[in-house]
Amino acid sequence: MRILLIEDDAEAAAFAAKGLREAGHVVDHALDGEAGHKMAAAGDYDAYVVDRMLPKLDGLALLSRRREEGDETPALFLSALGEVDDRVAGLKAGGDDYLVKPYAFQELLARVEALGRRGAAPAAAGVTTRYLVGDLEIDLITRTVRRASKKIDLQPREFRLLEYLMRHARQVVTRTMLLENVWEYHFDPQTNVIDVHISRLRSKIDKDFEKPLLKTVRGAGYTISDID
Repeated sequence: MRILLIEDDAEAAAFAAKGLREAGHVVDHALDGEAGHKMAAAGDYDAYVVDRMLPKLDGLALLSRRREEGDETPALFLSALGEVDDRVAGLKAGGDDYLVKPYAFQELLARVEALGRRGAAPAAAGVTTRYLVGDLEIDLITRTVRRASKKIDLQPREFRLLEYLMRHARQVVTRTMLLENVWEYHFDPQTNVIDVHISRLRSKIDKDFEKPLLKTVRGAGYTISDID
């Protein structure tokens, strides 16, 4: 696994990073929240280990921002704050797990590796892992997208959005379907989050190509189709 450790206590970070590396993982370290956010945005990590109380940008704000930006990388909070309300705040900010300091390293390792297994989600035998519409291809195993053999880089939420649309190719997908299946919202947040992500996705998969595939169906929703 490739792990991003965001911890301002240099001694604690060195201890955790050493143990994780000895367990066979690759570890990058950031000393404050702003640096951690930049590294998370630029990197491709399997898990984040985030101290809750960080200088420049605290852990809750950091992870909340990453989730808003579509980053779904599993994250574990580390904190000396261990009350129920503190744990709930961490989970609501987008954390997948919460470990109270001081902690046993073996527990940290076990929890981080569990997050990695959860994020990997290998496909079951017989399940379709590759979808093709026209010259647009998405591979769920390698998590790659290509159009006319040209690789297209997508953010995690964009990839998930495209995956859902490709699974329902040539069908109309409503906003409610997208909210429930891509964002896991069972209510309308009254934001333009779908429009923003559709626009970003369209600019990447259609902009430099002659035939648009991502189409808006007025009053109904969206579809991926190579049929005019």
